[in-house]
Amino acid sequence: MHNQKILKPDFWQDKINSKIIIKEKKLFEDLINSFEDSKKKLVDLNDLYELALEENNQNIQNEVLENVIDLRSLVKKNEIKCFLSNEADALDCYIEIHAGAGGTESQDWAQMLRRMYLKWSENKNFRSQLISEHKGEEAGVKSSTIKIEGDYVYGWLKKESGIHRLVRISPFDSGARRHTSFASVWIYPAINNEINVEILEKDLRVDTYRSSGAGGQHVNTTDSAVRITHLPTKIVVQCQNERSQHKNKETCMNMLRARLYDYEIKKKEKEVESDQALKSDIGWGHQIRSYVLQPYRLVKDNRTNFENTSPDKVLDGEIDEFLEQSLYQIK
Repeated sequence: MHNQKILKPDFWQDKINSKIIIKEKKLFEDLINSFEDSKKKLVDLNDLYELALEENNQNIQNEVLENVIDLRSLVKKNEIKCFLSNEADALDCYIEIHAGAGGTESQDWAQMLRRMYLKWSENKNFRSQLISEHKGEEAGVKSSTIKIEGDYVYGWLKKESGIHRLVRISPFDSGARRHTSFASVWIYPAINNEINVEILEKDLRVDTYRSSGAGGQHVNTTDSAVRITHLPTKIVVQCQNERSQHKNKETCMNMLRARLYDYEIKKKEKEVESDQALKSDIGWGHQIRSYVLQPYRLVKDNRTNFENTSPDKVLDGEIDEFLEQSLYQIK
């Protein structure tokens, strides 16, 4: 099916849609090739194991069993990839992070989460881009939005939306007391032009302001940053990463289209969880994962009960096991 589309004379005229089709084609080809390779390896391992049994060679038997374990892990990863079949899964995504109550503590935690997703993106050789940030007074960020581009990024990250909780000895507390901090993460797909989302001009409020982030003196002394509010849904998007107000507004409109599309998806799936309610109640009620650095070391997903006792590695972007477990929860 993908080959038929690619062979059409006008295929490459639609750069955005052709990019998605190429992504899908690559995923299916990789899955098929890996499946065929796994079948061949399994047959070879079975023959080798029978030979080892005949010769009573325990070393070879142990080596075969180790290879079977590795093969089983590969098959599991391919099985998980089969869950990435929804319409939006192949798309890039935006990650919006907001610090909870607690001032510097939560703002530092929000920045740590942003770093975690950026490191994950880097480990995958994906492309990341800072869209906006509102820095904290002392450290960290009050809010930040990044965009990640790569194969099936939204499919992998879509279950990361929710409240993330950190427990640690505060580096900002002279009394070295233990603090609990919260931050919200919101994941939504970066939709392409093939997906029609109607936005009426009368439903928008557009504000411009001076950028507070990096970008040089020119950015900080002109009203280049843009904030757009969609009045019917109260959805707010903002961008300050470009020196051009026009480019920032264009990015904001793309983000708004993505947010409205995500909103409609969740509405259809009867999973609507108010964006404003999520952001206004960044606390115990909506937790999806806890990261405990003291008094013990543990990262635990509250939905899947999956645990990892190496929080430093997790915060360095090694979150694949959590993402895989969350995909298994999709019905």
